[in-house]
Amino acid sequence: VGRLAGGVAHDFNNLLTVILGYSTMLLRRLPEGDALTPKVREIQRAGERAAALTHQLLAFSRRQVLVPRILDLGAIIHDMESMLRRLLGDDIELATAVDADLDRVRADPGQIEQVVVNLAVNARDAMPEGGRLTIEARNVEIASPVAVERGDLPSGRYVTLCVRDTGSGMSDDVRRQVFEPFFTTKEKGKGTGLGLATVHGIVAQSGGHIALETGPGSGTVFRIYLPREEGPLPEGAGPGDAEQPRGTETLLLVEDEDSLRRLTREILEDAGYLVLEAETGHRGLSVSREHPGPIPLLITDVVMPGLSGPKMAERLALERPEMSVLFASGYTDEALGPHGILLPGIDFIQKPYRSEDLLARVRTILDEKSP
Repeated sequence: VGRLAGGVAHDFNNLLTVILGYSTMLLRRLPEGDALTPKVREIQRAGERAAALTHQLLAFSRRQVLVPRILDLGAIIHDMESMLRRLLGDDIELATAVDADLDRVRADPGQIEQVVVNLAVNARDAMPEGGRLTIEARNVEIASPVAVERGDLPSGRYVTLCVRDTGSGMSDDVRRQVFEPFFTTKEKGKGTGLGLATVHGIVAQSGGHIALETGPGSGTVFRIYLPREEGPLPEGAGPGDAEQPRGTETLLLVEDEDSLRRLTREILEDAGYLVLEAETGHRGLSVSREHPGPIPLLITDVVMPGLSGPKMAERLALERPEMSVLFASGYTDEALGPHGILLPGIDFIQKPYRSEDLLARVRTILDEKSP
């Protein structure tokens, strides 16, 4: 299933980007109160649900692209509290506990949030008559390797993310299968069986480990171990970042999916950019050579027939050393980093992307190179 997920994700995420992009564009252009608006919103919601399912498939198969950074797990838990309380409902008590001197970890913040949500949803479903969910973040030091789910936890210093519930717990038979994709104890239509498989895939791809403690009638504890990291937290966004970013620079867009290339060109041109386009890596080289003026940014798909995005970018770097590159892809490619973890210094946007996210990334990259 993992190979299948990776194989279909490229084309599927291209199509989802088109569906989401044009539905968003229509919603912005339809007059207020138009009868078509509810129908377009349904198209958009269906695309978002499909995108979420694709991300789950890629997560458990460890083929998503992670953009890790230094994180404060305590801050993530704090920021999610109000959302989690709404998710759990009034009959489940939520308690959090975070070490005052909690160390930092390196992970993708969006994926860590997905881990917490998935574990919280499972805990809620295990407590249909109410109960208590506790989320903790602690510093721990492991003196010698210990056995955990699907492997051994090496000795070292870790930050643990612990999610504990007072629910029904699991039998030994359920526990053995709990991280298997599509395994679920819920009735038909109530779950995909991807929640815990997704959690395991994210944790494993982030270099972490999971320990599970459970038993019938005794609740469940998921304990996630992430290696401690040194370094400062990244700076927050500036006050002007909410404005719709625009520009007049010349951009080179290389994308082999025709409909996605047309959509992306329209998004960029509507924001004021001059867009040169190509459908293959080889054609991208030719378009660049035929253009006499500067091209400060290349936006390219990663996986393309004939000449991949990274290989084309390598050649263009020799001819246009001033050109920056923004890679776009729907799943991991070893050319961007080992094990799906993005190498430092590479700019990347995950498909399917929103038009506002694309424009924000383009403007940020261009401004970083401005004198």
